[in-house]
Amino acid sequence: MRIAVLNRQFKATGGGAERYSIALVEQLAARHEIHVFAQQIEHEWQGVTYHRIAAPLTRPRWINQIWFALATWRATRRGFDVVHSHENTWHGQVQTVHVVPVRFSLFQGRTGVRLALRWLKVITSPRLLTYLGMEHLRYRVQDHRCVVVTSESLKVTMLDSFPQSSGMLSVVTPGVASVPGAASEMERLGARDALGLPRSGRCLLFVGNDYRKKGLDTLLQSVASLPPEIYVAVVGNAAHIAAYQETVHSLGMRDRVFFLGALDDVGPAYQAADALVHPTREDTFAMVVLEAMAHGLPVVVSSARFCGISGLLRDGENALILVDPHDVPALTQTLERLFAEPELNARLRINGLAFAKRHLWSQVAQSQERLYASCCAGVTEDVPRR
Repeated sequence: MRIAVLNRQFKATGGGAERYSIALVEQLAARHEIHVFAQQIEHEWQGVTYHRIAAPLTRPRWINQIWFALATWRATRRGFDVVHSHENTWHGQVQTVHVVPVRFSLFQGRTGVRLALRWLKVITSPRLLTYLGMEHLRYRVQDHRCVVVTSESLKVTMLDSFPQSSGMLSVVTPGVASVPGAASEMERLGARDALGLPRSGRCLLFVGNDYRKKGLDTLLQSVASLPPEIYVAVVGNAAHIAAYQETVHSLGMRDRVFFLGALDDVGPAYQAADALVHPTREDTFAMVVLEAMAHGLPVVVSSARFCGISGLLRDGENALILVDPHDVPALTQTLERLFAEPELNARLRINGLAFAKRHLWSQVAQSQERLYASCCAGVTEDVPRR
């Protein structure tokens, strides 16, 4: 098939949505003709054709969103069997949803005066009107349209906000390219040296571009009360580092928190760590949890109410589940238990590896191909070629 993939940022440091899109492209390129349409491209892969979309106005973002949707509609309306959008666009037979819908965030749980005030805010905001309007077009019922969500919890949210989409919805969870397993002692020390981390001590890894939303505040407060040999390595958007340096200093942890910025390859960080801690406040899946498990790390992650992958996990068997990501004492107790119980630590590592082996990108790509085929089914006219 000739497939167009729409993603404004096509680079591994962009976030989970971008890495999901990239991984699928890499898997599918061996069997299909893939064309990527993006405004930022930092990726090269044999057999993939890249089309850079201009970005004359990146701010405000809602105007750029309209521009990108229009530009990609014009570029892909003819000549493709499937158009697969990872963005809020009205066109594309396959729409993959990576975030909670704007409609849900704005209106969920609001009634009476609170609902009226929220609508007042919406009708006076071109930005919100744009996002809501484009969502309405994106999820309207259409023949041969598939709406893909990355977790069962996100599916529930989608059905709550767009019940008419039920017949179009499918769940395709993220995966991992491989399961390298736990790092050897030599590999761990080498990774710590390369990243500028202390060789001794226990390293807790945090990975996320939005530090606040992914729960770094909770983690830092928790670690502040743990023994000094426990330290934190933070991977993610460097733009947030300056603000969090103040928090680190106020907690007296200047020598225990290491900001590594965004990494093109997070693999060395997984090798350097003793555990991944992900007390996220909002994650539709959390690919970093799955990646950490593939590297043989025990993981601590928020419950399914806050994090999609937790709906697939079992507390104490392949992960430690944090009921409330705001609960600092609970996270502290969980980390103390992790380090105090070697048998628990080993069980989490073994079962985490087994879980990761059942979620490979090669398997995910096959699920995606079946959706492409279902979107094309019944289309009798020839697809025009450019």
